[in-house]
Amino acid sequence: MAAPGIDRPPTRLEVVQAEAAHVLGSRAAAARVDAFADGVLYVGAGDLRRLLAWFVDFVVFLLAVGVGVVVLSLLYTAGTIDDNQLVLADLALFVVVPPLYGLCYGNGRALGAVLTGTQLVRVSSGRRVGLKAPWAMTVRTVLLPALLVAVAVGALAGGSPPGSPARTSIDRRRTRLLHAAGYRNIADQRVP
Repeated sequence: MAAPGIDRPPTRLEVVQAEAAHVLGSRAAAARVDAFADGVLYVGAGDLRRLLAWFVDFVVFLLAVGVGVVVLSLLYTAGTIDDNQLVLADLALFVVVPPLYGLCYGNGRALGAVLTGTQLVRVSSGRRVGLKAPWAMTVRTVLLPALLVAVAVGALAGGSPPGSPARTSIDRRRTRLLHAAGYRNIADQRVP
């Protein structure tokens, strides 16, 4: 970082962010331009769209669990399963439903992402989530709410969460616009 009062030349990413505002239609979208580890540029999804995508996926998860509970209740009422089996099966729904829904998420586009125009990709390369999609959906629907509570409690205690995410959500339409305008890789950008 430059010392106060001394100007430093802009980075390649800052140049792209400054020039991309007219391509993307807003400075806020241009500020979300970033590069994967391999240098490919992308536009990160905004916080509201990420939240909405998560919310839709969480509602789908809750609906699937609800349908499972109704089916199990009908089986219990019919005498097909006993009390212990009902309780174990109901608890198992919370473990089984997220990975099953995650199987629809291999390309990073479950229902929440489709409705919001986002896509979950690997931070390292921007490639699709692939075989780790069931785990990613489990994280989104079960572990994320628990993590949010833990982070809130940690923030109140003055801490911050360790590590970095393995996946991120991108704005598909704006990333395509960015690439179509010639901003594909950070290495291709010149610094004035």
